[in-house]
Amino acid sequence: MKHTSFGEWLLYGAVCAYLLIIFLLPSEAWLGFTINALIVTILSVAWNLLGGFGGQMSFGHAALFGTGAYVTAMLQVRLGFNPWIAACLAMVAATLVAGFIGALSFRYGLKGSYFALVTLAFAEVLRILASSFEVTGGGQGILVPYKVGLANFQFADRITTYTLVLVMVVVAMLITVAVQRSRFGAYLIAIRENEEAAKALGIDTFRTKVLAMMLSGAIGGAAGVAYLQTYLFIDAPIAYGSTMSIEALLGPIIGGAGTIWGPLVGTLILHLMGESAKHLVSGAPGLNLVLYGVVLLVILRYLPDGIVGLARRIRPAKRRAVVYVEEAK
Repeated sequence: MKHTSFGEWLLYGAVCAYLLIIFLLPSEAWLGFTINALIVTILSVAWNLLGGFGGQMSFGHAALFGTGAYVTAMLQVRLGFNPWIAACLAMVAATLVAGFIGALSFRYGLKGSYFALVTLAFAEVLRILASSFEVTGGGQGILVPYKVGLANFQFADRITTYTLVLVMVVVAMLITVAVQRSRFGAYLIAIRENEEAAKALGIDTFRTKVLAMMLSGAIGGAAGVAYLQTYLFIDAPIAYGSTMSIEALLGPIIGGAGTIWGPLVGTLILHLMGESAKHLVSGAPGLNLVLYGVVLLVILRYLPDGIVGLARRIRPAKRRAVVYVEEAK
């Protein structure tokens, strides 16, 4: 097992300090910003399980996010379900959608760019369907009635919502830790490194990839539930739009795909940079997307293992000297 390096402790400490400061010095603006970033982090963790550990690069995780959000909204507004029950059923629905996409794709041996395009196509199909039917609100979307209370999964103050979303992020990261330390996680990494070799070793690659897709779907659906219960509104462009799919993969790639902290680190940094750009250069819509693109190119070129990978290489001066001496020997 790899030991946590000095640079990692600094990085993780900075992230935890930021999240703690939000509790100690709550600000409506920063609370809203951080809640949104944490919701995207949940979706990024979902993508990381499939793309980071399994090497299956999805471009359509909005399909899972949107299913979680829409099913929760429809069950509450159209059928009068309790929000907590609706949330659980929504996660099941997202899991089933993910399983269907995965089984269909992997059965025909789709991988790489082909798998990415298929997931993107599914998200686009679901976006069109959600815009076309009355039960989904058509082009107007679905507005959930504002009824504050724990039983309704709604909270009057942002700090409670922040706490709940943060707990969801922690749970998602703990699930990632459990996967990483399990035989299932070892199978996923083996498939990522060399799928043909994994088959030769007797690993059922089809079953492993479908299960990873379903687990990713459950967590992605939870992100959709968190979004709906926070903002009480969903429509097709938000739920199934390409923006959500892009944000889902940017966080892990920037932070460090295939790592526990990568999705959280990458998503927070990207959102902080995007928000800073908006304030520094007002009246320039789309600047945050340009910034995302530039950062992504720099990371891919100079930091292929992300910011977490960079932190792992940072050591105190004394430790670096010991390493240099050992290498000289």
